[in-house]
Amino acid sequence: MNNNSKKRNISTFIILAIVLLVPGFLYITLNKIGSNQYLKLPVYGEKVLSGKMNRKMGREIPDTVYHQIEPLTVFNANGEKVDFLNQDTVITVVHLFAAQDSGLSRTLLTNLKPVAERFKNVQKVKFYSISLNPNESSEDLEKIQQLYAKEFGPTWFIVRPDSAITEYVQQNFLIDAHVNTDSTFSFSNNYLLIDTERRIRGFYDINANKEMERLEDEIKVQLVEEARNNPLKIEKK
Repeated sequence: MNNNSKKRNISTFIILAIVLLVPGFLYITLNKIGSNQYLKLPVYGEKVLSGKMNRKMGREIPDTVYHQIEPLTVFNANGEKVDFLNQDTVITVVHLFAAQDSGLSRTLLTNLKPVAERFKNVQKVKFYSISLNPNESSEDLEKIQQLYAKEFGPTWFIVRPDSAITEYVQQNFLIDAHVNTDSTFSFSNNYLLIDTERRIRGFYDINANKEMERLEDEIKVQLVEEARNNPLKIEKK
């Protein structure tokens, strides 16, 4: 066998070794150092340590108690009670409005419609437009329902509270809301993304560029997180 043949055989052996061994090495390496590395959204609001320890992956991790939004009693145009944050399998998007406001309220409703359209067949995602006015008329709520949320059935809810909620909004949603001297309402231009544990996972400013795209993308991210953390609970829904 001449030298050229030996060199070709050695080269062939090296190439085969690379083809056979490198993919396996990369697979093992990625599983060792890359497992459980996926995008997670932040949790907003006050965080306190409970004093307990949780064991995860063989390590002791301090237990953290996060800010949680309290469920709220709300009603639709027919006066029927609607569950808001009473289901532990639902990801929620919420914003505020006032029926008589033709400015910010209408913009918030209009811009939410494409996002609601994207997720209208995903039963684990719900949208709530909550009026700040507890005396909102059934006619006004129905008009808004027909204009914006008619085709979204049990996915997008146009609702009002049964009492004043400006203080509730400030303490729970962590956004601004108050009644003006002329009985109109001033409120935040943000949408909120809330997870199945009633924790705020995102704020989306309607005045910032591409915020609606970010909202849509981060709803998907949260769906993945919920499926990873609670696969049985999500499947049951």
